[in-house]
Amino acid sequence: MNYSTIKKTAVAASLVAALGFAETAQAQTPTVFGGRSQYRTWSIGVQGGITTPNTILGGQNGFGQKVGYFQNKVGEYYGLTIRKQFSHLFGLELEGNRGRIKTYNHDLVTAPETANGARSAETSVNWAASLNGVFQLGTIDFMRRENAVNFYAKVGLGVMAHNPVQFANNDFTGNEVYNNAGNWGEEIFGDREKTGDKDNRLTGFIPVGVGVKFKLSEVVALNLGYTMNFTDDNLLYGPVRYDGKQKFSNVYGGLEFTLGSRDKESLTFTNPVATLYDELKDPSLRNEVEALKQRVSTLEGTVDQLSKDSDGDGVSDKFDKCPGTPAGTVVDGSGCPIKFPEAQQLTEGSVGYFAPIQFEFDSSVLKTESYSTLDKLAKELKDNNATVTLDGYASAEGTEAYNMNLSTDRANAVKQYLVNAGVSASSITATGYGEANPVASNDTEEGRVQNRRVEIKK
Repeated sequence: MNYSTIKKTAVAASLVAALGFAETAQAQTPTVFGGRSQYRTWSIGVQGGITTPNTILGGQNGFGQKVGYFQNKVGEYYGLTIRKQFSHLFGLELEGNRGRIKTYNHDLVTAPETANGARSAETSVNWAASLNGVFQLGTIDFMRRENAVNFYAKVGLGVMAHNPVQFANNDFTGNEVYNNAGNWGEEIFGDREKTGDKDNRLTGFIPVGVGVKFKLSEVVALNLGYTMNFTDDNLLYGPVRYDGKQKFSNVYGGLEFTLGSRDKESLTFTNPVATLYDELKDPSLRNEVEALKQRVSTLEGTVDQLSKDSDGDGVSDKFDKCPGTPAGTVVDGSGCPIKFPEAQQLTEGSVGYFAPIQFEFDSSVLKTESYSTLDKLAKELKDNNATVTLDGYASAEGTEAYNMNLSTDRANAVKQYLVNAGVSASSITATGYGEANPVASNDTEEGRVQNRRVEIKK
């Protein structure tokens, strides 16, 4: 093969590889099907058909000078295929063929012969091998459980060994005026390539074709197709008047056999949309979805029951030991009112009684429900030009030193809020007392909740 053949071979190989990689990458992680391992992906095929020295794209017949002088005559063409399917859209196929391509002059009187007097030519394709990318284009049974018919296109790259012979008569008889394997062909024309097999010319070619497959069973499919073969040889039929790259086409039919266990579906005939449709319509799946809905409904009912708080004291009815508490009542963790000392009378320069400010475990961050109490306290302090003492406390968890610092932080948190509300810092005294002066037992959580506090005193 010459440099031009090598260059075209490299370009075509890059194209097939790129297309194949793109399709394969797209199908690396199929979500609906669960991966290629659950499908049969290898197949072999046998095929046979006829050839003709032209294509549906038209163009001049290289063996003749004018259209109509030299006619096409069909020749046989047959071979084998081995294919690996990478997804429901793309596969790679190794194809091997052999056969003959024929053309002849049907009118010895008016039609000219070639320069060497040839009136018919027969090219024996001793072998042709190509690697093809096969692209699945669609299916007729789109929403059926199984595809039965689908269409494909293919493009590839190949090499063929062929021997063109030209005859003096138009019926492929008479003197051989040119034979690629004979000495006279070399002596007269001098351009036969020397190859490892001296009786053959080696030529690169690019097959481009379309076809349709009919699923006959889980193993066998009928395969029909048409392929145009564009060669890199201007002597495909021997010396001709039109010195250009030659081409031929073949129509074929054959059987394709899918390999592997019959328990698995053939990936070639897999339809993603149909598979998804079947899964969504699967009765067992619907039953499972309905069961999940029922479980969610039951769970939602349980959550509603657990979160129901009829008296609005912040403790759900399920855990409220004192239901019906009046709105605004300060309660402990069990929903019962917290007992505080009797309220003091408001006098000039002092503040009235305010319930202690409660805190979460191991926290000095004010709760949002304390804001309204502190806003009211700040207003009274400013209106009466009064002073206030803030005594911080902690429950008995942790060390005494840690609880002392925690109680001081709580008292200062209340002080900072009042200062931010416009109260003079000099009128506020904030002190932490740690675990001292508990108002309830530290042996129970209810008691510890009450002890995490800041008391407001005049």
